[in-house]
Amino acid sequence: MFDIQEELKKLPEKPGVYIMKDDTDNIIYIGKAKILKNRVRQYFRSLKNQPPKVAAMVKHIAEFEYIVTDTEMEALILECNLIKLHKPHYNIMLKDDKTYPYIKITVNEDFPRIFVTRQYKKDGAKYIGPITDALAVKETIDTIHKLFPVRKCKKVFPRDLGKERPCLNYHIGQCSAPCDGLISKEEYRKYIDEAILVIEGKHDDIVKRMKIEMEKAAENLEFEKAALIRDKLKSIKSIAEKQKMSNTGLGDCDVIAFARAHNEGIVQVFFIRKGKMTGREHFLLENVDDTDRSQIMTDFMKQFYSGTAFIPKEILVQDDIIPEEKDIIESFLSDIKGSKVSINCPKKGEKHKMVELAGKNAIIVFEQIGDRIKREKQRTVGAVDEIRKALGIDFDINRIEAFDISNTQGFESVGSMVVFEKGKAKKSDYRKFKIKTVIGANDFASMEEVLTRRFSRGLKSDEKGSFSKMPDLIMMDGGKIQVNAGKEILNKFGLNIPICGMIKDDKHRTRGLIYNDEEIYMPLSSEGFLLVTRIQDEVHRFAIEYHRKLREEKALHSVLDDIKGIGEKRRKSLMKHFGSIDKIKEAEVAELIEAEGMTIKSAEAVYAFFRNINTAVVEKR
Repeated sequence: MFDIQEELKKLPEKPGVYIMKDDTDNIIYIGKAKILKNRVRQYFRSLKNQPPKVAAMVKHIAEFEYIVTDTEMEALILECNLIKLHKPHYNIMLKDDKTYPYIKITVNEDFPRIFVTRQYKKDGAKYIGPITDALAVKETIDTIHKLFPVRKCKKVFPRDLGKERPCLNYHIGQCSAPCDGLISKEEYRKYIDEAILVIEGKHDDIVKRMKIEMEKAAENLEFEKAALIRDKLKSIKSIAEKQKMSNTGLGDCDVIAFARAHNEGIVQVFFIRKGKMTGREHFLLENVDDTDRSQIMTDFMKQFYSGTAFIPKEILVQDDIIPEEKDIIESFLSDIKGSKVSINCPKKGEKHKMVELAGKNAIIVFEQIGDRIKREKQRTVGAVDEIRKALGIDFDINRIEAFDISNTQGFESVGSMVVFEKGKAKKSDYRKFKIKTVIGANDFASMEEVLTRRFSRGLKSDEKGSFSKMPDLIMMDGGKIQVNAGKEILNKFGLNIPICGMIKDDKHRTRGLIYNDEEIYMPLSSEGFLLVTRIQDEVHRFAIEYHRKLREEKALHSVLDDIKGIGEKRRKSLMKHFGSIDKIKEAEVAELIEAEGMTIKSAEAVYAFFRNINTAVVEKR
């Protein structure tokens, strides 16, 4: 039994992160502290002076844990990581999981490439971004490849040097063919350096030089060369126009403001680079009711900047962040950037006007999407609440797990588990099961095996995956048979989790639920019924897809493994390259050779096999 008062006495006078849990062991809040002893104790003093949200949270705290760190900076980083991982109910959450494109230049390679990516890694490459306009990024990269003959291929040098002839890009003037040794590293690097300058908007010197070259070419009657340079100048101008929206005179900075109503909020961020506003974006927040504006701004900044690649030297905010947090957050951001970062809340001047503009935009965006937020909430959280009321459950439902069995006359039986949290599919927690202990079409026994494997894993003390989270409600695709199988397994593990079946009508359409041996009906147009339909369709789809994949693998084994010279590696290579047996069957020898690992001899063997296939093998397929 966790004794909160006794544990409070044991808290150390050190920095760290504290983790609050409810009576079901769910993490409901995560915070950091300069001194754990002082900060955590504050929650358990008189609730009269606590904000309503904090008071409500404290009533649900059954126990707490803490992780001691050496510095407050380490505590801040750990807090950000844990919040993103666990998404606690009472933390202000940045709902949008947006990934923006970056322009990546692999300067750590002998012959660097320039391309678009949405994954930022600390791999020695240069990243420019994030950039909110994905179309503009693509157009910029296309233009860069026309301006500078840098490679697009993924060849590894020096390993692949001279192995193949130059590709089509070389022949159309969009690659300098480093793969064939036709350009030195030094010459190639000049193209890369100039391309970076153009992408970053530092192209004045390049434009001047190119204009001089164009004039000289014209004087020397080299009109084709002059026209080529003229076209390149137009391309650079086009890139420059995409980079610059308006001149603010603010240098590099982000401007942050927000609007809120009830439990939802919108944060508006203006991205200003080299004095030009290069883009803007809005972010949805939840759990912002009864929370001080300074706290909202502080929590948003910690979550947003712990996951972005570019941090400007100045961040302008509509509301001051919490004073005691400012120094540590500035130090945190400065460490990531590698130079000083300041956070300011301007009260007058041009900077104040820009913050006010961001605030007005936040209000406009909030008004525009307010109805959409309400509809989405009714479709998800509201739908879950309708299901809860229909079943007569008296506690909140957050996590729903649904299960289904799929087989063809008992062949390759599989099980599927899909997860919905707050009414939304959480695909990262989906799981599939290949039935191991049941022979034939026995849905009852198959479901018992699936649930046994799911809950035996989930109850292990060292389980850290999706199985470690217990559902608030279980849904089975089927009627009493499937529900009874589920009840037996839950009783076996001593679990008290509501379980219901999703039943269908004669036309195989969702009809309602079966719970405690009674059929539960909901209005067909209600959000709760529509959510049940989505869950049933999703768990069925997931099971069918896995079952189909196993059948195809079985068919693949029975055909390709009968071909002499085609082992497991070549079999996988052929399927990866062509996608299906039918396409492999139709392919010519020259096409078969293109698959990785294929030789002329093995390609001819495949070609001959499918054109001389006998009846027995056809039947085997």
